[in-house]
Amino acid sequence: MTTTDARAALHDGLRLAAVALAEADIPYALCGGYAAWARGAPEPDHDADFVIREQDIEVARRAIADAGLDVHQPAENWLFKAFHKGALVDVLFRMCGEPVDAGLFERADTLEVLAVRMPVLSATDVLTGQLSVLAEHYCDMGHLLPIARALREQIDWAYVRRAVEANPYARAFLFLTDELGVTAPSAATPPAPGT
Repeated sequence: MTTTDARAALHDGLRLAAVALAEADIPYALCGGYAAWARGAPEPDHDADFVIREQDIEVARRAIADAGLDVHQPAENWLFKAFHKGALVDVLFRMCGEPVDAGLFERADTLEVLAVRMPVLSATDVLTGQLSVLAEHYCDMGHLLPIARALREQIDWAYVRRAVEANPYARAFLFLTDELGVTAPSAATPPAPGT
């Protein structure tokens, strides 16, 4: 399969899953790299991700399978996987080990993605989620910097800082974005009094 064919399969899988979730009438949103792309970041090349509530797993599985995707349950207990012509669509029902917060859906915007209107996580929630998973065994900041640069004006940096303050890897990334001038000056540490 060529790169063009793989990209087309991924786009089709994303569209099919989005339409299936919408027709299942459950809360859902595009998340991860494609949510960032829909908001102006570089396009990812590995998979598409959606987020749902844990109580909607079976409805979502059935709807996506009925749409023609091949649904699998991996060992991980926080998502299921669906394949379309080899392209992967992940459907998450927990984020960073926690149940999906209903606020994610409330803060999402309905955007047109690949000619299908769908809820897309806010830029703030996309970056917060991606920073929250940084850890000793997964600390790849290389893909995050282009996202932060592209979406910086859409991100509530103060919210992100509060949400990830317990994660030293996320704090290191925010220090880097401060040093590079990516974050808004008001989002960085406030200046000392009298300066």
